[in-house]
Amino acid sequence: MRPEVKSSGFFVKPNILLLIKKKLNVKAININGVIGNEISMKKWKQILLSILIPEAAGMISGLVAFQILGGKFTGYKKPSFTPPDYVFGPAWTVLYALMGIASYRVWKIRQHDQKRAKKALNFYSAQLFFNFLWSIIFFGLRYRGLAFLEILVLLILIVQTTVEFFKLDKIAGYLMIPYFLWVSFATILNYSIWQLNR
Repeated sequence: MRPEVKSSGFFVKPNILLLIKKKLNVKAININGVIGNEISMKKWKQILLSILIPEAAGMISGLVAFQILGGKFTGYKKPSFTPPDYVFGPAWTVLYALMGIASYRVWKIRQHDQKRAKKALNFYSAQLFFNFLWSIIFFGLRYRGLAFLEILVLLILIVQTTVEFFKLDKIAGYLMIPYFLWVSFATILNYSIWQLNR
């Protein structure tokens, strides 16, 4: 016959105690899982927001340039190395997503290095603002010479942003490189179109 354990004036079998303990452990695990899921969801929402900010800036800029100001990418001379029109939309979508993820990684670092993270994000915001303006100037207002000067400033800000990102997080810095390369190409394209249509 198994021994019984006396507890608070009545008898409880040892196997019942083990069962209660197992139930409590399962409950604790479930609670930890819920907390973990909540943290994970919060993280993904922050990443999504970081991506949506540049994506929205690009969409609004395009809306102003093409829909409101009636800008077009046709009707003037272009160099032979100009990509097809359908390339630009997907390319910018990917680049905005990459820079958004990069900004999120730097934003997270602010908890440990607020001063340098703030500096890097200030450069990031500045370059995003100049990025927003470029389509409006080039396509909407058709000031291609002014757009060329503007994109040179944009390129400098991108370089500075990338350098600052590298100092804080190498992955964030690497994520900015495709953007730098694309804008470098866009700068050459801007200059060529400006010269061909003077």
